[in-house]
Amino acid sequence: MRYAMLLALAWAAACQPRRPPPAARAGGPPALARLGARDSSADPAAPVPPVVSAPSVVVFWLRAADTLSEDDRAQALDDLRYYTAQVAPALAANGIALLATNADTVYIALPGDVRRPVLLAGLDYPYGYVLVDPGGPERILTGVYADDELLDELRAYFDLPDDSTAAPPRITT
Repeated sequence: MRYAMLLALAWAAACQPRRPPPAARAGGPPALARLGARDSSADPAAPVPPVVSAPSVVVFWLRAADTLSEDDRAQALDDLRYYTAQVAPALAANGIALLATNADTVYIALPGDVRRPVLLAGLDYPYGYVLVDPGGPERILTGVYADDELLDELRAYFDLPDDSTAAPPRITT
């Protein structure tokens, strides 16, 4: 009887919903606020991989980042969010989506309902960027890039003009 009670208590505890970790630090685009946080509506061990169907920059932060010391992890996440937020206006001005994920796979939507997986696990760093323009090869940038270096990579990959944040000229009469 005692064994059955302990088993029932253990089962009840295992079925309780998991609490999400403390909220991600605010700042930058909404997609970045969720970066590094787990989705409380699903199993945190299996985040939903994004499906990219338009030119996009996918910022990723994988669970493997837990191998870093707490201070290094916090600094890297803060830097990743900060520098990404600095280039977000250039992305928006050029119609390039900014996505964030904790999933270790990104799917690229191709014609004919075909999805090509891009695996992120096992890279040099468990965080970074995936530059995607469907129909072409993706580019994976691991680690943190300063805003000027990241903007250079974006310009080269997406063939952006040097002044990619400038608004189009207004016509006056």
